[in-house]
Amino acid sequence: MSLSSDPPKFRVAICGAGIAGLFLAITIGQFAGRDIHIDLYEARDAITTAGAGVGISRRAAEVMVELGLYEKISQISASPPSSSYGRRMRKSDAPNGGFEWFHYISKTLKQGFNMHRQELVDILKQSIPSSCTMHFNKRLTKYEKQSSGSLALYFADDSTSITDILVGADGIHSPVRKTLFETIGPDIIDPSKIRHYSDPSWTGTLVYRSIFPAEKLLKLDPNNVAVKDFVMFCGREKHIVSYPVSRGTLINVVAYVPDEQKTGIPFEGHWVSAVSQEEVMKAYQDFEPNAKRVLDYSSQCFENPSRWALHVLNDLPLFTWDRVALIGDAAHAMTSHLAAGAGQAIEDAFVLGRLLAHPLTTLDNVPTALKAYQDVRLSFTQFVARQSERTPRLMYDFCALGGNEQEEMEVLKEKIVDLLESWVSEGEGGAVAEWVKAERQLQEGSYSGWCENSAT
Repeated sequence: MSLSSDPPKFRVAICGAGIAGLFLAITIGQFAGRDIHIDLYEARDAITTAGAGVGISRRAAEVMVELGLYEKISQISASPPSSSYGRRMRKSDAPNGGFEWFHYISKTLKQGFNMHRQELVDILKQSIPSSCTMHFNKRLTKYEKQSSGSLALYFADDSTSITDILVGADGIHSPVRKTLFETIGPDIIDPSKIRHYSDPSWTGTLVYRSIFPAEKLLKLDPNNVAVKDFVMFCGREKHIVSYPVSRGTLINVVAYVPDEQKTGIPFEGHWVSAVSQEEVMKAYQDFEPNAKRVLDYSSQCFENPSRWALHVLNDLPLFTWDRVALIGDAAHAMTSHLAAGAGQAIEDAFVLGRLLAHPLTTLDNVPTALKAYQDVRLSFTQFVARQSERTPRLMYDFCALGGNEQEEMEVLKEKIVDLLESWVSEGEGGAVAEWVKAERQLQEGSYSGWCENSAT
């Protein structure tokens, strides 16, 4: 780390001030000090976030510990992070009454917790380092590589900027990803595959989202299973997720209605729109009273619930090229069935931030550092995305049930537990272990480069 009077070793531009971009800026600032100048570009006029609830796994919690943020962030969770992380699984497609299928208590997620997304972002905003300059109302349209190797950034307001390294943390619609694949060259990427990699794909699933005061449910229906616990109301071809956030004062509700026949076709209309309470209730008219009351109360608290067309990215062949990298939803937007998207973005940001801040990383060997990030993160994030995608189809929506329902539900239970445990323990043991592996790769690459230069 240099003295504050020394010039930075390079400039990093981060497009997108969401969870991924904020964690990246914090990581670089904490481990590089003022060695690296950060420009954080946000398309809107303030740092805000879409959605409500966010799940934090053990892996993401490890990153928070490393950054000194764990205690502060865990204080806004719905339950103490030391408590067991679990969820109540109910069979709910019974109009006259469902039943608790099983109560899952995780063996590996004991540090995990749920929270309100905006509250997490508000804490992260307070930790933005002094080496970071914020730029609002800056929506990137494209970038171009200059003859010097630097990158020219072009924004929708006709302004431009120059940077040494560009990180796309700009979400599923990422202009950074679009430009990367459009300009990478036919010797690397088949031109017929550019749209496949740059454009999001509709899953065929519609998601209804709402959030309401827990006090309302407690007053009107004090014995409802959703008052205090993470609950999955499961049914054939649809399910509802409900869990407390904001220290238990709010209940986040997410209801899924999939249509596999529409998977992959373009979605017509706005991805996010307000809908009537009647539309939501009609979709779950065959569900148990517990579930319908949660939907009813959540709709009553707002003029209209929102409907989201759930989109994902196809698996990308790479996350980096030259001095450009993708993180978070810009690299691997996934379904929300495992509540893993935000956690994977946090892990991306930590590994990449540590690599860029490393004393061995210079402007000359930035591609080596970015390659180390890609090598430890790409395969694991895509594994998580695949696990998340198969979760509702094979498990929660009971599509596999046939003859002996009781026996088959027991088999499904075992599969669900295996799936929920496997993704968080898969890979190299966590983000910190992945960082160690990436650092070793950076060291080996830097040593090889030093030997080659010495030989010449």
